[in-house]
Amino acid sequence: MKSTQSIQQTVDFLHVAEVTLTYLTKVKPSDRLTVKCSGDAHKIFFDSWNQNTIEQKETFKMLLLNRANKVLGITTISEGGLSGTVTDVRLIYQYAIKGNACGIIIAHNHPSGNSNPSESDQKITQKIKEAGNLLDIQLLDHIILTPEKEIFRSLADEGQI
Repeated sequence: MKSTQSIQQTVDFLHVAEVTLTYLTKVKPSDRLTVKCSGDAHKIFFDSWNQNTIEQKETFKMLLLNRANKVLGITTISEGGLSGTVTDVRLIYQYAIKGNACGIIIAHNHPSGNSNPSESDQKITQKIKEAGNLLDIQLLDHIILTPEKEIFRSLADEGQI
């Protein structure tokens, strides 16, 4: 009877997915952009934004940074509708951990052109910050972009982070 259990456990183990983490980069450390201020982050985000949809739908993105604030990468977290997008905090930190980030900067656009943060913007920022504190990954800023390149808002600059 024990040998049958042992065989069954071996068979069950074969039905478990193996999880692996891989980190590959094609950018040499000396070639990485450095974020020194909110304007630097805004420029990187704005230049990466799909200008064909910036007035059409909200998109939520994230920059991954090392200890020296060098950009390790940029990723899109979610895309939504005209007035919102769903932001999953777990997904944010999956990317941050896999990318070896020490800090992150998040951003989303307001298709309306209004750069003021909504109450839900402030709540998700706080939730992301608290999760990062537990993981020792610092939320450095939350940028709100508008379709006009010159108009953006930095929650860190306003003391809201």
